Amino acid sequence: MNRLGRKDNETLIEMALATDGEDSNGPLCETISNTESELPSNSEINKRHQSKDSIFFRDGVRRIDFVLSYGDDPNKEEEKKVERRREFEKNLQKAGLELETEDKKESEDGKTYFVKIHAPWEVLITYAEVLNIKVPIKENDIPSTAENPLDCMLGPFRLPEKVMHPEPDYFTAPFSKSRQELYLIENESTFFSPSMRNRIVYYILTRCPYGTEEGKKKFGIKRLLSNGTYTAAYPLHDCQYWKKANDPNCDNERYTLYMEWARFLRFYKEQPLDLIRKYYGEKIGIYFAWLGFYTEMLFFAAVVGLICFLYGWFTMDENMSSKEICATAIGGEIIMCPLCDGNCEYWKLNTTCESSKYSHLFDNVATLFFAIFMGIWVTLFLEFWKRRQARLKYEWDLVDFEEEQQQLQLRPEYEAKCTHKKKNPVTQEMEPYLPLTSQAVRFCISGTTVLFWISLIIASMIAVIVYRLAVYAAFASIMENTQTLQPISGLLTPQLATSVTASCLNFVMIMILNFLYEKIAVWITDMEIPRTHLEYENRLTMKMFLFQFVNYYSSCFYVAFFKGKFVGYPGKYTYMFSRWRNEECDPAGCLIELTTQLTIVMAGKQIWGNIQEAIVPWIWNWWGRRKARCNPENLYSRWEQDHDLQSFGALGLFYEYLEMVIQFGFITLFVASFPLAPLLALMNNILEIRVDSWKLTTQFRRPVAAKAHSIGVWQEILNGMAILSVVTNAFIVAFTSDMIPRLVYYYAYFTNEDSPMSGYINNSLSVFQVSDFLEGKEPKNNSENFLTCRYRDYRYPPGHAKKYLHTMQFWHILAAKLAFIIIMEHIVFIVKFFVAWMIPDVPAEVKARIKREKFLTQKILHEYELNKLKQKLCECKTYENMEKEVIATEGKVELSQAM
Repeated sequence: MNRLGRKDNETLIEMALATDGEDSNGPLCETISNTESELPSNSEINKRHQSKDSIFFRDGVRRIDFVLSYGDDPNKEEEKKVERRREFEKNLQKAGLELETEDKKESEDGKTYFVKIHAPWEVLITYAEVLNIKVPIKENDIPSTAENPLDCMLGPFRLPEKVMHPEPDYFTAPFSKSRQELYLIENESTFFSPSMRNRIVYYILTRCPYGTEEGKKKFGIKRLLSNGTYTAAYPLHDCQYWKKANDPNCDNERYTLYMEWARFLRFYKEQPLDLIRKYYGEKIGIYFAWLGFYTEMLFFAAVVGLICFLYGWFTMDENMSSKEICATAIGGEIIMCPLCDGNCEYWKLNTTCESSKYSHLFDNVATLFFAIFMGIWVTLFLEFWKRRQARLKYEWDLVDFEEEQQQLQLRPEYEAKCTHKKKNPVTQEMEPYLPLTSQAVRFCISGTTVLFWISLIIASMIAVIVYRLAVYAAFASIMENTQTLQPISGLLTPQLATSVTASCLNFVMIMILNFLYEKIAVWITDMEIPRTHLEYENRLTMKMFLFQFVNYYSSCFYVAFFKGKFVGYPGKYTYMFSRWRNEECDPAGCLIELTTQLTIVMAGKQIWGNIQEAIVPWIWNWWGRRKARCNPENLYSRWEQDHDLQSFGALGLFYEYLEMVIQFGFITLFVASFPLAPLLALMNNILEIRVDSWKLTTQFRRPVAAKAHSIGVWQEILNGMAILSVVTNAFIVAFTSDMIPRLVYYYAYFTNEDSPMSGYINNSLSVFQVSDFLEGKEPKNNSENFLTCRYRDYRYPPGHAKKYLHTMQFWHILAAKLAFIIIMEHIVFIVKFFVAWMIPDVPAEVKARIKREKFLTQKILHEYELNKLKQKLCECKTYENMEKEVIATEGKVELSQAM
């Protein structure tokens, strides 16, 4: 049914543009004026009698679907802004929207105007067809799946049924104005949910023109917000979050979400995903579904990681390496070479007793098991998420949804900036495009900028390495000569002190670079002028992820794979920039330093992230609402309350995904060095879900609803990191931990059959003759006249024909490390791919339900067409052509049933 008598596929914006040459007081505007004249005026309704939770126009009938705000701007641009607003609002009315303005005198601050927007039924059904929105045609009668026998045990974690499933499940079909009788339309004012309504209105706002400037046609609310014509544009929350609205027509979904989901005391409860999807849209719903599923899977990784950590804890006293280091007769007699040139002194091995014990917590046999386990866990996580995602696609009517139509359409910025046009080969219509030469120039500038910032990260990392080398000697000298530090000298070694301070400095630099690069990434992505919203998000995602990957992980890669690997030996050390001697690992290995680096960066990022996400918006909102608390409650209207909240922004969800994906990298790429990383991530994510839900429900304006059938490009990023994690963990076990050298000694070089690991420490330390130090590099103080010292390596001793060259044991260990990497990678990859092949992406039960629903939906649609044709047949006098059409339709129904 088409009430305006226009073509079915013509949108109201197109109709308005077609009549743009007509007088602004034409038939459409006359209709709007007549409608408004029948409604109460400002003088008839006093704002003091309007509930502060009202989400309706002054008539109490028409729902507010969107709000625009602006204030007086006493400068040269004010006249231009007034003209833009007048033209924009006139075109909105031409498009069928109804507007109502609140004067600044009625606002709480006395400075802000509010334009309330209502989409009438005709506008909603027109754009529901344009956006291909699915609506109910019949209640779903497919029996639900069998009950889980564990449901009774999961009772304490469940939410009430009304919260989990706020509306019945329906068979749905894309809306069509010509088939309105088919849909379950009980009430036109509630047929489209508020999230659907604000999505439709936002679609119109982003494409509505407001005039011509500098010879170019200007349009879209985004541009008007960026140039200050409007200060904000947002849909309304339906009520206050801490209490229900007085209006009986209000669903109070925000209050329900706050009480059942956004409070931290509900951390053990499941998430009301259907209600989240209904209130915020599928895009935000799929994010919380993914975050919840990721957190659930982290529980299993955290349990196994904790068991591995406890194994290291309970076997710490049985570790032969730390026993020998701590023994006075062994570690107390081994004199180690100085840690730096000149100022550092000789030191005894048993001074690292405590650090060697703690190193065993993470460097033990369980480390290998946990690295293999996490390689399989990450595959199970990604495969089971695909199945969970497929179930959500079915439950949320996204099965036939390829991509959000609005996401695939041209961005208003692209249409505005591209002056060239060419014919689209599919639609045969003229479309704007960016010439190839312009694209090439923009990509070169973009690529150069990204490379420059990545180079800046590498330079900052080199600066931290220089800091490590420069202060290492100072720490070594201070700790050896300061009596007050003697009680903790066993625990706080120069290596550990340097690592902790360098990690903290590195974390500060990471945060500063992140803050600066976020602005640059958005700027260069805007400069590229991506064609669609989807293309814009994907390009920004790759830039931000690439930068943050290098920024967060570069220091961990340095400690894991470079530190202590290119040191040289006493008398022939290697130097950075011919000045600073390269760092050595602790005698117990570099793994404990990697653990320290990972812990500080990972924990620091999570703490800082929660402060940014929760405390900062709360402070801004408190500051913005400080005056409103002094005013009577009924003067602080719903649109003003929401106006004082923070804007979630188009990239709000992007930053949430980025934060979690970076965390995913920490618990997969370097998990072999820190089995407790999944436990820290689990604890953070339990808090993260409630912080995200709390800030979205209480501190931010309601985001515009958007559809999404998956987590998008993040799925591919996670797959790539899962593959990379197998390689990095294999290298960490082989080259960073001491596992392979110990195994080689255990099986090939042991000297005591009763205790094969006895003598390992002495075997792993080479001998250096003090007289072989280069001039100026020897310690200034050698009061005890040591003739030899020991260092960590496998080299021939003084007096040997191959003096200071690598021994055969060194090459055996190197061969064993390479063999281990190849074997571990192949085993894990084979298991990963086998598991991925065994687990189908879509559950068989979901496939069957999708086919069943498609069949029943087609049957309903065909029967509707058949009944409609029969009705026409009864009304028509000429039967021949109509009878043929009825026969064809009946045949189509039979064919559908047969299929």
